[in-house]
Amino acid sequence: MSNEENEGGFVSHLTELRKRLIHSFIFLIIFFVICYIFAEYIYGFLVDPFAQAVKDDGSDRRLIFTALQETFLTYIKVSFFTAFFVTCPFILMQIWKFIAPGLYKHEKVAILPYLVLTPILFFLGGMLVYYLIMPLAIKFFLSFESTGMSTSLPIQLEAKVNEYLSLVMKLIFAFGISFQLPIVLSLLARIGVVDSQFLKERRKYVVVIIFAAAALLTPPDPITQIGLAIPLLILYELSIFSVKFIENKNLEKTDA
Repeated sequence: MSNEENEGGFVSHLTELRKRLIHSFIFLIIFFVICYIFAEYIYGFLVDPFAQAVKDDGSDRRLIFTALQETFLTYIKVSFFTAFFVTCPFILMQIWKFIAPGLYKHEKVAILPYLVLTPILFFLGGMLVYYLIMPLAIKFFLSFESTGMSTSLPIQLEAKVNEYLSLVMKLIFAFGISFQLPIVLSLLARIGVVDSQFLKERRKYVVVIIFAAAALLTPPDPITQIGLAIPLLILYELSIFSVKFIENKNLEKTDA
């Protein structure tokens, strides 16, 4: 193959990549505009764990903002976060369309399940935060309030809109990314970097790493840290089974 043909193929790949990136960007912008139109409803959805956690405590709760632009910027962040969350499957589909023509049939069969499972696991991580971790964490933090009987002044939460929603989005993102652990380990197993025996032997080190990562990715409270660490430990054990399954499949192909 001549240099001109190589350069032509490289340019065509770059053109295809640019087209996929432009499509993804346009799709993201469209959904960003749609999400901004409904930003108040999305805000209400994200605030609901806080509202449900405090509705029966007898206090007149509210969320505050202390800068003129704070709520506006918060709506922008919420809209972009939601748009990115919604467009992730479309972006993965564009990535698939870019790499699929260069793959053999058996490679397509091997990779396609990971593209399907990636957004599903991310969504499951977000659901865990929304329905379990946040309500527990909110009640834990509120337990440190004081009525003022033992102190000269009462200590009561006045949560800021920006800080609360940033916390929720950070946790959803952290859990969603962390839930990709089985995908990463399975891919590493397919290319021969790790095997099930390797994962079993390093289990005690992984426990320490997982709890350290949970401490870095979550606020400094035991609820969210344990809430992230335990699912990751379960996912790690499931990853060992998935890697073992991949090894058995490869062994069957070798024997055949």
